[in-house]
Amino acid sequence: MLTSTESDKSVLVSLGYFPPVNWFMAIAKHPKVVLEQHEHYVKGSFRNRCQIIASGGSLRLSVPLRKGKNQQQPIREVEIAYDEPWQIRHWRAIRSAYGNSPFFEHYAHHFEGFFIAKKYGLLWDWNYDLFLVVNKILKLRNEVELSQSFERQPIGTFDARPEIEVQIIENQLVKYPQVFEDRLGFIANMSILDLIFCVGKLPQ
Repeated sequence: MLTSTESDKSVLVSLGYFPPVNWFMAIAKHPKVVLEQHEHYVKGSFRNRCQIIASGGSLRLSVPLRKGKNQQQPIREVEIAYDEPWQIRHWRAIRSAYGNSPFFEHYAHHFEGFFIAKKYGLLWDWNYDLFLVVNKILKLRNEVELSQSFERQPIGTFDARPEIEVQIIENQLVKYPQVFEDRLGFIANMSILDLIFCVGKLPQ
């Protein structure tokens, strides 16, 4: 749990593909959010993958990347691959999972265009534009900035990049009604899409 001193600071975070609910809960506690744009890509991280809840349980959606040495490549240089129609597949999975959720019809149009009509060359740009949409839907009031350089130990900023971020996510259980909860039970730490379509806003 964040202390009052930490919540008074700006928070530095890595940007992911529809990050988990607790990632947004964590940044909502800070007056300023700094998005890290000078780090290196970490293979197997949430930067290009998210978890939604389908009828059979947790389902991972991964944005495919151009083949090459993505590991330790500057995050702003990581390219998205389009060898397969992953956007259509992701959107179909999202519709199948949340089509009957309370807020799907209210918010689906905010996201559909990204999967149907847009193609992004770079992963970071894709994640950033999706973040802005989610930020607007959730009505987060914190100021958003981009990092100016990479700092291993930032001064005056709470560092919630991946290593520390995992602790934040694990230590804060946020529970809310889910579409398949009657069959699967509550599944924590899902993509923010799960919360938006099921509840429509961050818990108070």
